[in-house]
Amino acid sequence: MNAQQGPIKGSIVALVTPMQDDGSVDYAALRKLIDWHIAEGTDCIGVVGTTGESPTVNVEEHCEIIRVSVEQAAGRVPIMAGCGANSTAEAIELAKFARQVGANCQLQVVPYYNKPTQEGQYQHFKAIAEATGDLPVVLYNVPGRSVADLQHDTVLRLAQVPGIVGIKEATGNIERAQWLIKEAPEGFAIYSGDDPTAVALMLCGGHGNVSVTANVAPRLMHELCMAAIAGNVQRAMEIQMKLLPLHKALFVESNPIPVKWAVARMGLCGQALRLPLTVLTPANQPALERVLQATGLL
Repeated sequence: MNAQQGPIKGSIVALVTPMQDDGSVDYAALRKLIDWHIAEGTDCIGVVGTTGESPTVNVEEHCEIIRVSVEQAAGRVPIMAGCGANSTAEAIELAKFARQVGANCQLQVVPYYNKPTQEGQYQHFKAIAEATGDLPVVLYNVPGRSVADLQHDTVLRLAQVPGIVGIKEATGNIERAQWLIKEAPEGFAIYSGDDPTAVALMLCGGHGNVSVTANVAPRLMHELCMAAIAGNVQRAMEIQMKLLPLHKALFVESNPIPVKWAVARMGLCGQALRLPLTVLTPANQPALERVLQATGLL
């Protein structure tokens, strides 16, 4: 992902991090997952984000997940390394490691919990880009989790900073996404971070979708993204209607609780999560199972 290649396009899976029953990272299962995604047509693999349980992996594990993912992908698809932190210095250190091991770009979430101002957010991302901008920076705005909201004008300011190449816009607000698509500089990528509304964002001119649903339906999500980016409304909406119940079911509890259960049910990895997250409650399991069956995934 650089000026010569242009932005990554298509389905970017927000990959789960497989774990053993004792809570340790299952690196063998991670390697198998990456191979499966490549075979299924996933366009880019995003690791150690929210869905990858980044809040509960330690720094050593965080780095090793990135390293193993890059090694296993072996250049077959790009790796988008989650490097975000509510500490600018920590985010820079993670990004430096991701750059060192060969990740293709970094995903940098709005600092969470400490509630920086717009100027604070601008300075945070600018500092990261100045320190590691040769590893392209994709901003990540998800105020439902971070509380702080990266406002439109701040995004446009940041789009002028060398090394900042795009944004994962996860508010689900399509009007907001359209303004970004309209006013962002050429070459600045706009990705959805919200599966239910991603098709609309891409049909409006977005570049792809950083997807939870792609964990269980990678081929369908790849096909949906390709159709929507190409402007094939009929095909994109045909797939969207098939996936719509799945988008909903995967958020019946906090992400990644349902998707971790779903990938385990499909035999892709174990269902273990780290506290404070707990396994999908038994009451919610039958409905998710029915949706997986109806979508042809079981």
